[in-house]
Amino acid sequence: MKIISTRRSQVLAGRIAGALQCAISDVRWTRFPDGEIYLQAHEISDHMVIVGSLVESDDFIELLLLIDACSESEITLVLPYMGYARQDKQFNPGEPLSARAIARALGSGVRKVTTINLHEQTVLPYFGVPATDISLAKAMAEKIQSLPSSSPLILGPDAGAAKLAQDIGHAGGWESDHLHKIRLSGEEVRIEPKSIPVAGREVVIVDDIISTGGTLATATAMLYQQGASAIYSVCVHGVLATGAYTHLISAGIKGVFSSDTIESACSTYSAAGIIADVLR
Repeated sequence: MKIISTRRSQVLAGRIAGALQCAISDVRWTRFPDGEIYLQAHEISDHMVIVGSLVESDDFIELLLLIDACSESEITLVLPYMGYARQDKQFNPGEPLSARAIARALGSGVRKVTTINLHEQTVLPYFGVPATDISLAKAMAEKIQSLPSSSPLILGPDAGAAKLAQDIGHAGGWESDHLHKIRLSGEEVRIEPKSIPVAGREVVIVDDIISTGGTLATATAMLYQQGASAIYSVCVHGVLATGAYTHLISAGIKGVFSSDTIESACSTYSAAGIIADVLR
């Protein structure tokens, strides 16, 4: 087994290779004058593990090219972050089911696929090969244990994140709940935990993705109004689009932490160990 990666996920791929104590293949990347991507992969083995997050369109092209370059091998595709996965429904005539289109293309030519905290697991069958989604709840709990909080309340931002909050709370021995909206009038909405008050509590809001951070910033302001003493945010995929990090810090969040499924300065814990366990 050898690890090979797109440019997007080279740090995570190196960590996976280290955890497995296996080699990582070098790849030469460049562009032609017209902008087309060129790669040359070195030292391809009989079993290749391709690691690459899909954040932008070039990431998709790089994954397709790597799959083709390794076509003589048995390929396991590790997709730490799958862009387009939230586009899993068609609302109007003529719209693509984008998650299906991406999954079908990436599933062609690989033996199996591993994803990390997909927003909707209904996407998995579209790969057309055995596909497994794994959770970073345990790694998130370990990150939360490093925060300066002895007994945090773990909150999901909505009912969809309640299961993740429960899993993290169970792993760390903490209480968990999720936020819900109470409509006070036609224009006024209150956001609060469904069951457990936050007054005097340190709170960690957990989710699979932080994109723009708008809803999270609004919830933070309301939780402080309800008496929360400190608020942190831990997510799996730190997309952090359109200035989300500064937006959240200015809203009063004490720290924003994400995994290395999308590599950035906020990537303060790693998915490598859990991915390596699945690949063994």
